[in-house]
Amino acid sequence: ELNGLFEYNCPSCGAQLFCDETTAATSCPYCGNNQVLHSQFKGGKLPQKIIPFKYEKQAAINALKNHYKGKKLLPKVFSQQNHIEEIKGVYVPFWLFDGHVDVQLDMKATRSAVHYTSKEKVITTSHYNVTRAGTVAFEKISVDASKKMDDALMDSIEPFDYEDLRDFSASYLPGFFAEVYDVSTEDCYERAKVRAENTAVDEMRNSVSGYETVSVVNKKVRITNDNVTYSFMPVWVLSTKWRDKNYIFAMNGQTGKMVGDLPVDKGRFFRYLFGITAIVAAIVTPIVYFFF
Repeated sequence: ELNGLFEYNCPSCGAQLFCDETTAATSCPYCGNNQVLHSQFKGGKLPQKIIPFKYEKQAAINALKNHYKGKKLLPKVFSQQNHIEEIKGVYVPFWLFDGHVDVQLDMKATRSAVHYTSKEKVITTSHYNVTRAGTVAFEKISVDASKKMDDALMDSIEPFDYEDLRDFSASYLPGFFAEVYDVSTEDCYERAKVRAENTAVDEMRNSVSGYETVSVVNKKVRITNDNVTYSFMPVWVLSTKWRDKNYIFAMNGQTGKMVGDLPVDKGRFFRYLFGITAIVAAIVTPIVYFFF
């Protein structure tokens, strides 16, 4: 071990190689031999479940090209001038949380009625106190457990189809990279709790109907984590470079969903903005003349 790096020898060509402490599967840069580093799975690092890759490398490249299409504000030369610097299939560590949320919402609601007298229109507004309480179960709220991966990017490639969740076997790893977790269950649970609470509150809030306005004035939430599963999820990570800036994209290796930020042509953006402004002005002007 050297400053967080681990040394190993390629069993195929004998090259002396180094990897960091979270790398569990990699390939030799000299001969291309795939290597599973079984020693990295010690100390509770062995996943319980895995979703295998369904999409291959070429599919990820094609998906990236399709990701460019239809983007009106994308610089025209971007798709021709940017080049894929790196592409790799990675099994990313995730914690999957199961549990339930007990929630109570106290809300204020209003409903209005209109009637007419001989002289005027009368609007009567009734005010109501509304309470909703219940339990919402959640299954497999997924949170990535790798510091290397951008959380927003990993959230964006969801959802995964858990029908394909399999018992972990190292036989799925050759040909791909893999990372063991370096973010604890406790830290990831905080993110899972936010998602579970928001979902439960939304469900309770959306169960209220028949009112014109509804506002939450008080909420009580208790979240219970019943189970957590350590799993590997398939992700294609693509890195491109254009005008000295790196752009990172990710594709769900099971569903094919591609995400990633793209550059914006500022000139086209302002022309587009001014075009919308001109259209709105053209519509509003006759209305102004009509009323005045």
